[in-house]
Amino acid sequence: MMKVVILCGGVGQRISAETKNKPKPLIKIGKISIIEHIMNIYIKNGFNNFYLLLGYKGSKLKNYLKKKKKYNINFIDTGLKTGTAGRIKKIKKYIKKNENFHLTYGDGLTDQNIKSLLKFHNKFNKIITMTIVRPPARWGEVKIKKSLITTYKEKRAAESGWINGGFMIVNQKIFKFLKGSSSEMLEGKSMEKLSKHKNLAGYKHKGFWQCMDTLKEKEYLKSLLKKGIAPWIN
Repeated sequence: MMKVVILCGGVGQRISAETKNKPKPLIKIGKISIIEHIMNIYIKNGFNNFYLLLGYKGSKLKNYLKKKKKYNINFIDTGLKTGTAGRIKKIKKYIKKNENFHLTYGDGLTDQNIKSLLKFHNKFNKIITMTIVRPPARWGEVKIKKSLITTYKEKRAAESGWINGGFMIVNQKIFKFLKGSSSEMLEGKSMEKLSKHKNLAGYKHKGFWQCMDTLKEKEYLKSLLKKGIAPWIN
């Protein structure tokens, strides 16, 4: 089964009131944690082979999810202060030559069709296909031409309105671009280098997408669920 890699190691400083005693992916939206919501999205699309890249309070996340028999999970300890690129390098030994795998963050929800994302990736055959969305500008901004990302800028003022929404398909060749220290961020020089080499494709998702970076965003997601209009479930 195609592997689903989820970055779960960050401290979650913008929502520190919730993450003081637990990792961000364990914050509950309704009756279950946001990481379960994310994994359920993939299961709904036919993918249930998860690799969770742990860091901050990773043991709590592991102990909680080990009881959930619904999920097929491999837990990978990637260190406390490791960057996103550094965490991904920890799974190199699990990825075969030219193998594609899913990659996303442990704090974002979407109603997109993951199978369509994979089909798009296979069509363009780039090292990374990134879902790009139009939420409030704060994340990695991209410029796109004919489905190819021509420019990638992380956390700068939006110009085009399309930003990094996570939910990526990544090819094993990514490891050639991850040559920095353990603190290296995928969203920095690695992405910029990929775009310069014309190896970063953008999949436009115009439906629902929302990350949970702040308490306000958490409450927004909870309100959608409470009203019975949670797009990532319905």
